[in-house]
This record gives sequence, structure tokens and C-alpha cells, in this order.
Amino acid sequence: MAARLNCRSETAAHAGLKRLAMIWAQAQGYSACAMEVSLPKCRYRADVAAYRPQPKQIGSTAIFECKQTLVDLRRNNCQSVAARQRLELICERRQLLEARLRTHYPNLRNGDSLFSEFDSHDFTTIGHRGYERLLREVRTLQNRLYDCTKFDKLIRYQCANLFFLVLPEELFRDSEVPSGWGALVESDGGLTLMRKPVWQETNTENHICFLHRIAVAGTRRLNRELGITLADILTTHGRACL
Repeated sequence: MAARLNCRSETAAHAGLKRLAMIWAQAQGYSACAMEVSLPKCRYRADVAAYRPQPKQIGSTAIFECKQTLVDLRRNNCQSVAARQRLELICERRQLLEARLRTHYPNLRNGDSLFSEFDSHDFTTIGHRGYERLLREVRTLQNRLYDCTKFDKLIRYQCANLFFLVLPEELFRDSEVPSGWGALVESDGGLTLMRKPVWQETNTENHICFLHRIAVAGTRRLNRELGITLADILTTHGRACL
């Protein structure tokens, strides 16, 4: 079992990928970097967020997501448009099948309505394999749509200009890399760019908010390293107001 680090139970492998991402980003000119950055306009955190200044321009932003297992990678890699289209198709099939089952199994009415035509039906009691398979797929797609669309949403919400997936060498498969994302693969103690990301446009407000979040995350980490607590800050603030 991988060694566990810090109170968030982060594995050594995941921490190592984040460290390599920090090094790679700074080597590419991203002079402002931080780990565990809360992103604007969404509930997600980036493993590493980075900002690269440019002369007389607003600069560019990048997000790095580190994945150490295939299960962890696939958990966030549902493309919501395709999944929603598939879910709509499956729901249409379920409705057609339920209409046929109501005709062939009129005794399945629950009798829970004043009028018989509005009674609900419990189709699960007949053990119809096709119907059970449709229900399982509906549940799976709904779970993926609600819980497994992080990669898709980060691009859709215009959280940054560039997005990188950071993976160990044995995990890299081009087909597993989400659309629009680049892939950085660990090899020989460093990262190699195996797929270039697609540039995503974002606005000035997002850039400023993104840079502010990096500063907040950096300050939080520095406070932790220096042993500065909220009580220290509040005490000093009280003295300053006297």
C-alpha cells in the first residue's frame, strides 16, 4: 500500500505527480503556481493551478490534474453531452418497453391512484432482464452525469486557457485523455508532453479571479508551514484596531 501523507490522506504517488507538475509548469514560464486551488465559478479544486505572465498582455492560465489510477481517471472523464444523449435514448427505450409491459402485465398496477389509468406499475417484480438492464444503464449514466464530469465542466466553465492531465507512464492511453486536454506523462523522473492541449478562450475577469485563487492557496500553504493560525491573525487584527 502506498504511503499516506498529510491529513488529507494523499498518497505518495499523487503528491509526487503534483510536485512534477509544479516543476514542469515553472520550467514553462508559469511563475505563479499553487497546489489545491479552489477554482472560480465551480465547486472543484485543481491539483495544481498556474499563471504565466506575458509582456503587455493579460497572460495565460493552466490547470493540472494528477491521476494515479485508471479508476480515478475515469471517475472524472464523462463527456456530458454524449452521456446526456445516451441517457435520453435509453429513457425512450424504457418508456416503450414499459408501455408493452403494461399491456402484457395489467396485474402489475399498484392501485395507488383514485383512477386506474393513473396507477403506477412495479415492473421490477417480473424479473424482465431487458428492463433491468435498461434501469442499470439509466442509473449509471445519471451517476456519471452528476458526479463524473469534472474534466468536461472545467473546460465548459472556462476555468483556464490550458488543461493538462498528469499521469504515470503505465496509465497513459491516448483514448483515455479527455477531449481538449493535454497529457503530461511521468518518465525518468520528469514529465513528457505526450499530447498538446487545445487553447481555451477565457475573459479578463476569470484571469484575475484565477490569479487571486492562486495567491490565496499559496498564502494558506505558507501559513501552515510557518505555523500561523487563525487565532494569531485575529489577535493581531484586534491589536491593530486599538
